Amino acid sequence: MNSPQIHCGDRSRSRDEALQRAARIAGGLAELGVQPGDRVAVVLRNDIEFLEVSLGIGQLGAIPVPVNWHWKGAELAYLLADCGATAVFAHRDLAPVVADALSTPVPIIEVVPSAALRQAYQLPDELPAIGQLELESWLDGHTELVDTPPTPPLSVIYTSGTTGQPKGILRTPMTPEQSVHVTQRLFRAFGLTLEQRTLVPAPMYHSAPNVHALFAVAAGIDLTIMPRFEPVEFLATIERHRIAHTQVVPTMFVRLLRLPEEQRRSFDLSSLEAVVHAAAPCSPEVKRRMIDWFGPIILEYYGGSETGTVVACDSAEWLAHPGTVGRAMDGCDIRIYQPDGTQAPTGSFGEIYIQTGVSWPDFTYIGNDVKRKQMERDGYVSIGDGGWLDGDGFLYLSDRINDMVISGGVNIYPAEIEQFLITVPGVRDVAVFGIPDGEYGEVLAAHVDTDPDSGLTEDDLREHVRSNLANYKVPKVVVLDRELPREESGKLFKRRIRERYINPV
Repeated sequence: MNSPQIHCGDRSRSRDEALQRAARIAGGLAELGVQPGDRVAVVLRNDIEFLEVSLGIGQLGAIPVPVNWHWKGAELAYLLADCGATAVFAHRDLAPVVADALSTPVPIIEVVPSAALRQAYQLPDELPAIGQLELESWLDGHTELVDTPPTPPLSVIYTSGTTGQPKGILRTPMTPEQSVHVTQRLFRAFGLTLEQRTLVPAPMYHSAPNVHALFAVAAGIDLTIMPRFEPVEFLATIERHRIAHTQVVPTMFVRLLRLPEEQRRSFDLSSLEAVVHAAAPCSPEVKRRMIDWFGPIILEYYGGSETGTVVACDSAEWLAHPGTVGRAMDGCDIRIYQPDGTQAPTGSFGEIYIQTGVSWPDFTYIGNDVKRKQMERDGYVSIGDGGWLDGDGFLYLSDRINDMVISGGVNIYPAEIEQFLITVPGVRDVAVFGIPDGEYGEVLAAHVDTDPDSGLTEDDLREHVRSNLANYKVPKVVVLDRELPREESGKLFKRRIRERYINPV
């Protein structure tokens, strides 16, 4: 293989050049007064500059804070103030939104979107500057920073804010030995090797693709980034770049399987050696179909932004334990606790608690040590998921603890109903959750995005559930909803939909 490259759209840059540019970014930030330990916000879409900026911030010893660039107004203002950003990198069209959200003026370094980004997001060719610094001309005036930390800080990732405001995950600095162990664990869970060409199709402001991309560059792996996931372009990119490895989310599987069979089979995917998924529950039927299509190269892992990868499984293990997300990796452990604080028997549901081992760096939340302490029990940490362990130690997810619905005293897990509905022909997306009810306490509501040509009605969807699942799992409220608030990563903001029922306008 030639020397490692970073590819995005029609652009490629050698790893060496990207690292040199990152060192100049570090030098420029130092001249702006940014200090080691400071936090620098990154409001950028997927592109080569995202990586260079993140690496440059780390080379200074400062901490990159990747920001969901969809955020605006109060939610963006909250994040920028909460992390105490001392500088911000933003794509030029996003810079005005950032400037409006800053409560205290800090330098904004504008990045002009590439042609691939402009095409993917239908941005105009000419974008006005807001009078701030522009990355390329700013770089021309700076030399590379030479004095860099042995282990750059990990990014501060903000949680999605399932309950309350998003929380910034701040990690303790890693020792060089920890860095080696963390890299080895990630590569085992991801199924990634140094010889493979890897593809990142998901937004890098999220934890898993962020780690995937940055560790790939650090390790010298040939990397391709998609500006935006699109099913046909995803398959074409694998064929064009001879991709051996990629990481996806289950929503991408669903969109890929919706392509006509003839179109799916028209691409040469023979280079693929490993496809890993995580971040959300995957319907067993969807996963089985992907294994049938791609072969037994589908890997899965489970963990959280706080804990990293903790459990993992390959296709053979999953087929032997359908529905599992894996078994604890070396040095990690899983416990299931019941509400009374006792450990749940094998096969019984409870809250999942994770022990990450000494190699994974500890964490707290910015400005919220109390919340961090509340998550811990006997040295194990909960990230809010519910599930159970089988007799072989394989973990199964049921739902987020906060998403579980108690209707008339019966526990219902919306994820099970969602995983069924998403496989119904004509259903494009679905969110199931509980809403207040005077008689039962809570009842189920389902917001479903359907193909307009499918002709599906609310009653059709109820009947599909009734004919396949228990009657108490049939949603009382069904709404055909074409605007479900889901991120490109696959993360669904149920809270925003549920709030319509709790606080109607």
